[in-house]
Amino acid sequence: MHIVISEFISLDGVVQAPGGPDEDTDGGFAHGGWTHPFFDPEVVGGAFDEALGKAEALLFGRRTWRTMASAWPGRAGDPFADRMNAIRKYVVSGTLGDGDLTAWDNTTLIPAADATPRIRDLREAPGGDLLVMGSPTLARTLLSEDLVDELHLTVMPVLLGGGKTIFPADGALRTLELVSTVTSGTGAQVCTYRRAHKTEG
Repeated sequence: MHIVISEFISLDGVVQAPGGPDEDTDGGFAHGGWTHPFFDPEVVGGAFDEALGKAEALLFGRRTWRTMASAWPGRAGDPFADRMNAIRKYVVSGTLGDGDLTAWDNTTLIPAADATPRIRDLREAPGGDLLVMGSPTLARTLLSEDLVDELHLTVMPVLLGGGKTIFPADGALRTLELVSTVTSGTGAQVCTYRRAHKTEG
């Protein structure tokens, strides 16, 4: 499978709590919902819809999965919501149990202790895109382990002054290739990056 990370991200690299004020206040983060002024249905929404359309399964960390599981099952009847609810989902967690998974249909638990080898196995199996939304800790781990094939970053024209990021701080150099970029009327830029092919020389 092709692992794709999709994030709303500020100019200073923050991905924390894009959707609402109470989504994630860790570290005293006070800007939850910061994406709303820059979201436009055509460019930003269209890119999100396209990524979901290409996905064969979704992969989440625990916090993001809980947020999604409390929001999407009640929105049946909308085509996007129906797709979110029907698609296969994986959640990485060391605290969730099988009983918790009933909150959102078609969810499979990946125990946190086995996450990297299990995700590596998924990536090596045949299939389409395995899409990661939000889940900054998981996304950072996947980047650290060199398991990410593509990054979809919706860069919003705002500085947040600190918060959670997806980027590893391990001193490693990782080169990416910019595949496409589209700018919305709100100033958001939807950028798609792929891992650069290594050349011998």
